[in-house]
Amino acid sequence: MEIRITVVPNRRSPTVSEEMAGRIRAVHRLGYTQHDIAALLGINQGRVSEVVNFKIHPTAPPAQGELFG
Repeated sequence: MEIRITVVPNRRSPTVSEEMAGRIRAVHRLGYTQHDIAALLGINQGRVSEVVNFKIHPTAPPAQGELFG
């Protein structure tokens, strides 16, 4: 019997900057779901939830103007 072990690299979500937090809040206000925002930005949905619920970057205002450029 052969046992194979596959090592999966650590897939951490990128750090959310204050600027990105503002963009997340702006897109969320437009009606996008947290899941959709996470997929759009390539981050974990939990990170989006933390931003939307002011757990991280609580003072970052929603971005205005062009959101992705």
